[in-house]
Amino acid sequence: MTNTIDIPNSMWQNTAMRIYTRTGDTGETGLYGNTRLDKDSQRIKAIGDIDELNAFLGYAHSLISDTDIADQLNRMQSELFDLGADLAVLDAHCQSDSLRISKDLVLEQERMIDCLQQELPPITYFILPGGLTSASVLHLARTVCRRAERRVVSLKKSDAINPEILQYLNRMSDLLFVLARVVNHRAGAPEINWKSPIERDKR
Repeated sequence: MTNTIDIPNSMWQNTAMRIYTRTGDTGETGLYGNTRLDKDSQRIKAIGDIDELNAFLGYAHSLISDTDIADQLNRMQSELFDLGADLAVLDAHCQSDSLRISKDLVLEQERMIDCLQQELPPITYFILPGGLTSASVLHLARTVCRRAERRVVSLKKSDAINPEILQYLNRMSDLLFVLARVVNHRAGAPEINWKSPIERDKR
C-alpha cells in the first residue's frame, strides 16, 4: 500500500524533542505553519480525540498476544498519527498536499475487515460489548473512534477537511468491532446477545 504521508525528515530526525515549550501556557497550541488555535477549538478537540483513540489502541495492544492483531494495531496507531498530521495542517500550508491521507488506507481497512470476518460466524443479532479484557478495550476504542468521527463532522461544518478522514474513522470503528469479535472468538469467549425488554422479563 502506498503511504502518502511524506513529512520531511528534518521535521523529526536529528532534533531533540522538548517535552515542554511553555508556548501553550495561555491555552493556545500551534498547528504546522505556526497557526495558533485555542485548545478548545473544534480542530484541536478532534486531534485530541484521535490522540485518545491512539492511547486506547496502545492499551489493547499491551493485552493481546496474537501477532497478527498486535501488528495490525501498531499499523493503526501509526496511521492515526498520519491522520492527526492531516488535521494539523491547513490547506494554506505549502506542504498540505503531502500530508493528506489517501483512499488507500480505507481500502486496506476494508480488505482487513473482509479477511478477519472469514474467521467469524455470521452475526444475526446485536451483541453486548465485552468478553475478554482485550476485546472490551477494543470496544472502548470503537466508541472513542465514533466520538472522534462526530467531532470531525462538527469541524467539517466550519473548516475545510480532507474527506478521507471521515471515511477512515468510519471504517476504523467497523474494523475495531470485528477485531473485538475475533479476539473473543479465538479465545472461545462467548458473545452475549442483546435481549429485548420482553425477553429480559421472561423468567
